[in-house]
Amino acid sequence: MSGTADAGNPWIPDLRRASNDLPKPTVFSNEDYLADLLVEAGAVTQEQVDHARAKGGSPVETLLADTELTESTVAAVLAQNAGLEVVNLDGVTISPEVNSAIPDDIACRYRAVPVADDGVYLSVAVADPFDFETMDSLPQVLGREVLFVVANHSQIASFLKQFYGAKDKHDMLDVAGAPGAEGEDSDAPIIKLVQNLLSEAMRMRASDIHIEPLETSVRIRYRVDGRLAEVDNHPKKLLPAIIARLKVMSGSMSIAEKRLPQDGRIQLKVGGKEIDLRVSSVPSNHGESIVMRILDKSALVLGLPELGFFSDDQATFEELIGLPDGIILVTGPTGSGKTTTLYTCLNVINRPDRKIITVEDPVEYELPGINQVMVKADVGMTFAAALRAMLRQAPNIIMIGEIRDAETANIAINAALTGHLVLSTLHTNDAPSAVARLADIGIKRFLIASAVRAILAQRLTRKLCPACKAPAQLTEKQMRSLNLDPSRLGDATIMGPVGCEKCRGGGYKGRMGIFELFQVDDEVRHLINENMASAQLRKRARELGMRTMREDGIRKVLAGLTSAEEVLHVTMSDAD
Repeated sequence: MSGTADAGNPWIPDLRRASNDLPKPTVFSNEDYLADLLVEAGAVTQEQVDHARAKGGSPVETLLADTELTESTVAAVLAQNAGLEVVNLDGVTISPEVNSAIPDDIACRYRAVPVADDGVYLSVAVADPFDFETMDSLPQVLGREVLFVVANHSQIASFLKQFYGAKDKHDMLDVAGAPGAEGEDSDAPIIKLVQNLLSEAMRMRASDIHIEPLETSVRIRYRVDGRLAEVDNHPKKLLPAIIARLKVMSGSMSIAEKRLPQDGRIQLKVGGKEIDLRVSSVPSNHGESIVMRILDKSALVLGLPELGFFSDDQATFEELIGLPDGIILVTGPTGSGKTTTLYTCLNVINRPDRKIITVEDPVEYELPGINQVMVKADVGMTFAAALRAMLRQAPNIIMIGEIRDAETANIAINAALTGHLVLSTLHTNDAPSAVARLADIGIKRFLIASAVRAILAQRLTRKLCPACKAPAQLTEKQMRSLNLDPSRLGDATIMGPVGCEKCRGGGYKGRMGIFELFQVDDEVRHLINENMASAQLRKRARELGMRTMREDGIRKVLAGLTSAEEVLHVTMSDAD
């Protein structure tokens, strides 16, 4: 993707290109979305919509023909959801001066009728306020401020026939572009831009897409292997169309609402892969900012070795997740791979003779053979409410996306003490600190000591690209920072980043975990009951054999899997 937009960039719309460049194969740009809006408004039933879709063709035209739905109702529903006014063109007299405000070819191309001109704003009626190419491009083409209103399609078709010679809606499609095209307006520049943005993110193995409005431009950044990188920059005028396009794709975000944060979800296929995008919009000082988290179902790691466990830690952890009861916690900051670790644990212990139920916010990946419940706080389905219901389902294993409050924690503790294996996450910097965190939210220490079996703290570190990594030497400063004895370097395979086409010159490709496994045995239970402070508990755990995340990272540096710089970067707070 290019760094700036210019006339040679195929993803930026040339707003004055010939009218036959942009086909409009349907009357409305997103008929399935419109049909859902009509159901929400009570204009039609879901059964009527399903019947219309089953017939094929345009579901909205079928509904207009087969039900009592009217074009005026369609216009009213569209206007309400787009935050625009409705105008009845049957009662409007358009003067020649207003009529000449839009050239013939432009009016037919965009199916737009000028209805009033106060010298500042040109009021223009459209049938489809979700046709974002029209909403964004028409003001640019006309070179002035446009105030859009909504009219029903037949009225607009009639005006275009009367003033511009378009014979009917099918002729209008011929004027606008290629007749008989199938599917969505896939050639529209904004749609192409968004498609390219998503495809490029997948090609780069990005985990997040950030669309950020600046003062005069729109910055596009991808997060790849945990690091943000700017990949493109677009003119600020494209921001409303890009945001609107993504909101419509989500199916649940309001285009009219720009003052409040919103969340949505987009499901699509990119390059044959099923992709789930979690969309978040937040108003900022320069416009709405969008962040999309990419969940690639095909990339889900479902094996402990793939997570980064060495064989000794893997054997210990497999024993722990094979226990019949108790709580196993995975801790770390946001983005440290906690949920992926939990999913991997479920995959390892999932057997036909075990009933597994999860409660998540949201369900990130669907796992076969596992009952997954999504939190819906707006209807009362909180973590605690879901847990209480789950326990009546007689599960063997429960996974809780996150323990956030005392109520959820107490239910989890009680479940663990009554014969269930409970897996969950907490936000703490290291493993022993999870004990203090549970105590802080109101759990009695004797319950923590009785229920918790182990705590796994983790971070993600970038892996050296296997195609280009090369032998390297540790500096004296790195040796001191890692507290590494030179005698350990004898059989080590120290490698460093180089950069090649496969890793896009970065020297790293993919990530793996570094871990700190804190087991709760009889001595540790005694220390927890004695109310030992986190620092002393950590010190004693290390004396009992707990390997810290930095020490686990050093093992992976010595094995040539990652670099010293990476381990030092992700374990800065682990300088014991």
